[in-house]
Amino acid sequence: MSARAGIVVTGTEVLTGRVQDRNGPWLADQLLELGVELAHVTICGDRPADIDAQLRFLAAEGVDLIITSGGLGPTADDVTVATVAEFCGRDLVLDDALEERIAGILRRLIGNRAGVDFAAVMTANRKQAMVPEGAEVLDPVGTAPGVVVPGTPTVVVLPGPPRELQPMWPRALATAAVQEAIAGRTVYRQETIRMFGLPESGLAETLRIGEAGIDGFDRMEITTCLRRGELEIVTRYEPADAAIYDQLVELLRTHHGAEMFSTDGALIDDQVAELLAGRTIATAESCTAGMIAARLTDRAGSSAYVAGGVVSYSNDAKAELLGVDPALIASHGAVSEPVAEAMAAGALARFGADTAVATTGIAGPGGGSAEKPVGTVCFSVRLGDGTTMTKTLLLPGDRSDVRERSTTVAMHLLRSVLSRAATPSRGS
Repeated sequence: MSARAGIVVTGTEVLTGRVQDRNGPWLADQLLELGVELAHVTICGDRPADIDAQLRFLAAEGVDLIITSGGLGPTADDVTVATVAEFCGRDLVLDDALEERIAGILRRLIGNRAGVDFAAVMTANRKQAMVPEGAEVLDPVGTAPGVVVPGTPTVVVLPGPPRELQPMWPRALATAAVQEAIAGRTVYRQETIRMFGLPESGLAETLRIGEAGIDGFDRMEITTCLRRGELEIVTRYEPADAAIYDQLVELLRTHHGAEMFSTDGALIDDQVAELLAGRTIATAESCTAGMIAARLTDRAGSSAYVAGGVVSYSNDAKAELLGVDPALIASHGAVSEPVAEAMAAGALARFGADTAVATTGIAGPGGGSAEKPVGTVCFSVRLGDGTTMTKTLLLPGDRSDVRERSTTVAMHLLRSVLSRAATPSRGS
């Protein structure tokens, strides 16, 4: 049996839903990649008795490793370390070196701020330097340290903010206690395939064909998820079963080659960014209101190829900012392919770009008609040489779904047009 782990997410704000749990899913994914079997993810409030109950529950389940997140600050309700120490049968002791490191961090944060009593601040933060006796301290990323308490099970205590927890995790993983706890893990390979334009039912039918026709198919762990209108297929398998996975890839390519856009896990955003190298792009958005521009600029270095964008919700804005002929709008309507094409052409001209993408649609809940129901979105991608791809789709879901799916469609249209532009024609 593979090494097993459990995760305890603490915090009343997470338990009540005021703050979304980002640590549990992230840690679960890290454990999955390591080949550690995740037994449970539990969420509890900041009460010591409730935290202790989760620890005892996971220990009774026979896990080798428990990871907690949250409850490491200086306030009264940050009680995780103390509870873990009691659970592990260890005294809390003051780590002088850690206290000095925390003091140095606080000095840098406070600086010469007037009216701050540094001694009082240190007194409030001293509890962060109290650690279970014999535990290994993980240096703070913010002000809260982490600790690793060896034992059966080994317990790793990490801070709550993801920006502190995520950089600290590799340090925890490198400790001898954690390595010993997960020594029995099964080593897996994990591969991700992404598809666009395929319903989940179609993929399910193909996987049933694979189950019946591929010997050893049941030795692969396949999970599928619909994200932003794309299908994500994640497969885990032991290295010895690589040939079985190759058969799965070939099966998917045979049945869904046109929909398969990534076999190496790359996101559509990554692919578009790569295709935009040496180019400049402008956006003209109505219903998506800047969401495409946001996706394009989400990657570091995007300033090298993103020229700018226009959010043109009103007809006047389309005319004044993008040069769309009001007569075109009057004749075809704001939500129409001719207007989408004119918006893309206007974005090219306004920003001096060589690539443009435009959207205009009805996200709802109102504004639809029999001819153009809610979810109708027109897209247009235009290159500086006049190459144009225009499409109208009826997208499902509520306002948020339509807008988010529209950004995905736009990215895939960009990929399609840019890929063709980057492929030399025959005889060239």
